[in-house]
Amino acid sequence: MTPDEIKALMNEPACAHNKKSKSGCAKPKPGATQGGCCFDGARNALLPICDVAHIVHGPIGCAGSSWDNRGTRSGGSDIYRIGMTTDLNDMDVITGRGEKRLFKAIGQAVADHAPAAVFVYNTCVPALQGDDIEAVAKAAAARFDVPVVPVDCAGFYGNKNLGNRIAGDAAYRHIIGTREPDPVPPEAEIPGIRRHDINLIGEWNVGGEFWNVAPLFDELGLRILCSFSGDSRFHEVQTMHRAEASMVVCSKAMLHVARKLEDDHGVPWFEGSFYGVADTSQAFRDFACLLGDDDLSARVAALVAREEAKVAAALAPLRARLAGKRVLIFTGGYKSWSVVSAMQDLGMVVVATGTEKSTEEDKARIRALMGPEARMISDNDQTALIQTYHACGADILIAGDRYIYPTLKSRIPFLDIDHVRRIGYAGYDGLVELARNIDHAVHSPVWAAVRDTPPWRRVARVATRPAA
Repeated sequence: MTPDEIKALMNEPACAHNKKSKSGCAKPKPGATQGGCCFDGARNALLPICDVAHIVHGPIGCAGSSWDNRGTRSGGSDIYRIGMTTDLNDMDVITGRGEKRLFKAIGQAVADHAPAAVFVYNTCVPALQGDDIEAVAKAAAARFDVPVVPVDCAGFYGNKNLGNRIAGDAAYRHIIGTREPDPVPPEAEIPGIRRHDINLIGEWNVGGEFWNVAPLFDELGLRILCSFSGDSRFHEVQTMHRAEASMVVCSKAMLHVARKLEDDHGVPWFEGSFYGVADTSQAFRDFACLLGDDDLSARVAALVAREEAKVAAALAPLRARLAGKRVLIFTGGYKSWSVVSAMQDLGMVVVATGTEKSTEEDKARIRALMGPEARMISDNDQTALIQTYHACGADILIAGDRYIYPTLKSRIPFLDIDHVRRIGYAGYDGLVELARNIDHAVHSPVWAAVRDTPPWRRVARVATRPAA
């Protein structure tokens, strides 16, 4: 990508950063990729499209260090779980064979797996040597009669957030709008209910958590044209332009997909979350409001009342054990406020929350939930985080997987909320599961055991005590 193209992606009118800066989001700093590089962000964003062959064009280390590192789950094809790479070596670089190897790799993927499409991810080495992946993709698509989507996301372009944006841009330019949705089968129609087609943008189905929510959409007559990209199929992404409304679920980096759908196809959108009872209920209400369907609003009200009563009964014994417990949350992006909302649903006290990858809008939501004096932590230093935990008198730390070992070594309760987890916490049922896991972590008898003086030290102290 050219510098101008990268600058255009960072300048997003729908993002809160643009309201404070004419140049948009901060420019990426090559090398400063803690938490993932540009390639990592792009591949993770598109990998959940499960019937696609995902080919990493570059040395095998790029594919090996990122393959299957997200807890995304799919109920369809498992092609996306097969790690594919051109495995460039020194001689390929010296002799300039990169493009030939890529063309051959695409042919092999099509012959062996018959994917719905092939995605090609550019990495640092071929980007530096000038491989034209767009030309190769065009030639391979004509030769093998399958869509080939080039994703130019070399790691040195910037951070993971930029990679998400590049992935969304590639999907919009090459996939969305290339197919019409299938008609609803007569047997799927619900008598007396008007159906609406919707999109979910930035929903990754981590740990299969969206499956907690999907049946409720079916019950309301909301057909999800595409959940971009959790548990999605290539043909679903193609039809996103025909939705009546979109919800941006997770990544601020995907805002431009929602904005372009609105600008080019008139699809309105809003931002929301499925973490916690309040946010899940509000998401359904926002869909009904955006679609302007009074009958849908009435059905949403009935569904929300039923589900909230059910989850209240399930949470009653857990709330009694968790109420008043103090929690320190260190996440980023939308989880910095959505998890706060979930904790408050459980009656817990959030003493501080991390804002490492949060926008100004995320911080505004935190203040709305926690008050104007909310404590926000932007420094991801592990030692400082543990010190903050003790200073705040917290009972549990909820953070990403990179904090597991320092936390456990410090002998304090911990819960992993990162995208690599295999447990889903979204929706009404997800909140119950989250409460159970927090309860297990906080009240585990192991903490008293590891903090107590070991028996052999007690014996040593008695033996060395002076005689009376």
